[in-house]
Amino acid sequence: MFSRRIPRHAQTNALAGAVEALRASGTPFADLTESNPTRAGIPYPAGLLAPLADPRALRYEPLPFGLGSARAAVAADQHRRGANVDPEQVVLTASTSEAYSWLFKLLCDPGEAVLVPRPSYPLFEHLTQLEGVRAEPYALEYHGRWEIDVSTLAAAPSDARAVVVVSPNNPTGSCLTAAELDRLVALCRDREWALIADEVFADYLFESGTLPRASAASRGVTDIASRAGVLSFTLAGLSKTVGLPQLKLGWMIAGGPRAERDAALRALELIADSFLSVGTPVQVALPELLRTGAPARAAIQARTCHNLDVLRDLARGYPACDVLHTDGGWSAVIRVPSTRTEDQVVLDLLSHERILVHPGYFFDFPREAFLVVSLLPDRDVFSDAVARLLRFC
Repeated sequence: MFSRRIPRHAQTNALAGAVEALRASGTPFADLTESNPTRAGIPYPAGLLAPLADPRALRYEPLPFGLGSARAAVAADQHRRGANVDPEQVVLTASTSEAYSWLFKLLCDPGEAVLVPRPSYPLFEHLTQLEGVRAEPYALEYHGRWEIDVSTLAAAPSDARAVVVVSPNNPTGSCLTAAELDRLVALCRDREWALIADEVFADYLFESGTLPRASAASRGVTDIASRAGVLSFTLAGLSKTVGLPQLKLGWMIAGGPRAERDAALRALELIADSFLSVGTPVQVALPELLRTGAPARAAIQARTCHNLDVLRDLARGYPACDVLHTDGGWSAVIRVPSTRTEDQVVLDLLSHERILVHPGYFFDFPREAFLVVSLLPDRDVFSDAVARLLRFC
């Protein structure tokens, strides 16, 4: 009855079933998978959402790429990252997921491939399948820090049309270095791949300055890619930049050789005009949201930095557990002894310690045993739960 693009419905796995049972019984537990800042006790400025009531929001202007004022606000916001962006290169979307969907429509015929990192957030498999294209993984390898295994990219199938980089990656927290970006751009130029750079976490970096990074600005991707003759798209949005996922506004910034970039924008205009999915109130409010939302961003950064420091300090007392290096983002990866399967570890943690974490296989880690924890939870909840987690493992 349904198309093959719809994933087959699987039975609820054991971990999801255990979580549902605890919630149904009202049993409290420490949720170290929380990724929604609006549920993590982050303080937001009073009146932050007031601009959504602007009377201009009553007027509907169906512009495919969004209101000019909103696109200009995105371009202006890039200056704090050192990037110079023309508002004409900005395309508003309802989310980063929608931006991916539009780009897969733009770049791929049915059945063709998009190259995606592994490990990474398990979204690409679903988004590509829904668009009738394939997600072909390339490897990130850990050697004291996560690095792209260029050999897996070089072995990509001939029908690959684009490569996705996530910098900082979710959940590894790894950022592209300038050297990695140079190699990546060279491959894209030689293979005629488009480059899609997901930088939703680029505002949240740790230990900045320890590595020469291309992350944290579309400047790193669009400028380098444009000079190298590579079509590129940089993705971000309000969900992370101001910690407001419920407002549903993302954007992409197109870069590359002028003729190719402009042709891509013309084609994207047709796609965007077919959906017109971004609401007017959030577009009208965007300049103020980006301006007044800075304290929320700072609060999220303070929370994640503090929790990462706590995790690292506690882990020093447990030599069998290793907190892997991270450059940025909202997550941390803990390598634990492989005395049990990851499935059993996370189930036992939930059963015995009332702590919920993600197993590494959820993000396609190539081997066991890894646990992924969010750095967003309340400081006291996080420190207590992490101490018990390390002791248990």
